[in-house]
Amino acid sequence: MAARAAGGIRLMAANRDSRFLKGVRLFNEQEFFACHDVLEDLWGETLGHDRAFYQGLIHAAVALFHFEGGNLGGARKMYESARGYLLPYGTSHLGVDLEVFLSGLRACFEPLLVATNEYPSDATLDPALIPTIPLRPRMCEMSSPLGQTPGVSSQQGHEELDVSG
Repeated sequence: MAARAAGGIRLMAANRDSRFLKGVRLFNEQEFFACHDVLEDLWGETLGHDRAFYQGLIHAAVALFHFEGGNLGGARKMYESARGYLLPYGTSHLGVDLEVFLSGLRACFEPLLVATNEYPSDATLDPALIPTIPLRPRMCEMSSPLGQTPGVSSQQGHEELDVSG
């Protein structure tokens, strides 16, 4: 599906690893352990810049899994670790709106974050506050109306997004 923006420009989105998309879907379905498994598989094969990003998402899933199971110490530790891995990526990475995600994660973990000497005995995970991973379409290149992208010989490996209203 080609989408035409103003001036007949077609917008393209880079294919993402299917494990990344599956991990995001599982997280958003609150299947935190399964999300952890899928993203850990991807993380184990990743070198370079994205590796710590995947680890941050894994730790966020593990934090919620621990919180859900009542392991408050483990939940808080994994929350802090997730934040530490994700903050260096700024407001967005691989289409994930990190500003929205981290804000939602903080709101969810607030009962554990205000604790100073010990965790509140009645702290439980509020399902209404569990964040989702907001995933935006990832624009990677713009092509001419004829489908020719200057300097790019093939558009293989890209999927087209329909951004028309």
